[in-house]
Amino acid sequence: MTRAELIDQIKRKKSFLCVGLDSDINKIPSHLLEFEDPIFEFNRAIIDATKEYAVAYKPNIAFYESTGAKGMESLRKTLEIIPKECFTIADAKRGDIGNTASMYAKAFFDKSSSGFDFDSITVAPYMGIDSVVPFLEFQNKWAIVLGLTSNPGSNDFQQNELRNSKRLFEEVVSRVITWGTASNLMFVVGATRGKDIAAVRKQAPNHFFLVPGVGSQGGSLEEVVEFGMNNDCGLLVNSSRGIIYASKGHDFASIAGKEAQKLQLQMQEHLEYHKII
Repeated sequence: MTRAELIDQIKRKKSFLCVGLDSDINKIPSHLLEFEDPIFEFNRAIIDATKEYAVAYKPNIAFYESTGAKGMESLRKTLEIIPKECFTIADAKRGDIGNTASMYAKAFFDKSSSGFDFDSITVAPYMGIDSVVPFLEFQNKWAIVLGLTSNPGSNDFQQNELRNSKRLFEEVVSRVITWGTASNLMFVVGATRGKDIAAVRKQAPNHFFLVPGVGSQGGSLEEVVEFGMNNDCGLLVNSSRGIIYASKGHDFASIAGKEAQKLQLQMQEHLEYHKII
């Protein structure tokens, strides 16, 4: 998916919602366990209920890899039913060098090889330029690089001040933007970081941010918009547990749809206020 196509979807749906498919066999409604592939049935219902409001879907790859070949087949089938106009994110956080990174890129981007054709993948930049660039060599594919994360442990390294007075996350973002463009690079920026989002936006004024942490992790959509929105919106705000596990009953899909719609309506207000739509 191109940058222009993504922006068009945001404007058409009046939304910058990404639904995280962190689908856990131990958390899905128990009646789904009667199906041959419970995870796929869960995902299909969630997608059907939320596709009117979401512009992106983000399967967390660990939830599928953890059950081996069966889980990866559930993932493949899930990817096939996500509407083609929606942006797809493999939340895999890969980070390796050279030929290994190229193989990871092929695994998630080359359908003829692996069966998967994601639009993007999350990438850890700790090993430097050769851990990111192989993902940028695929046309109309994106690397979403960890910039400023929402977990408590991010303080261990990301907030450390360097000799040039930049914090480590600011240096990472300023370096990474030179490796690609705003049309093939995004950054993960945690919603729980408040004003630090503005620091990332200063380093990367034109790039999209994938923002986890709104809702169950305590992040504020208002703060994310205040500090992170740019002239093209520039945001994909992810909600996982707050949508997909809003109910564990037979009504789980309809409740998920209502939760997604709530977020979409809030997003529409922000898009209108900032004159993006």
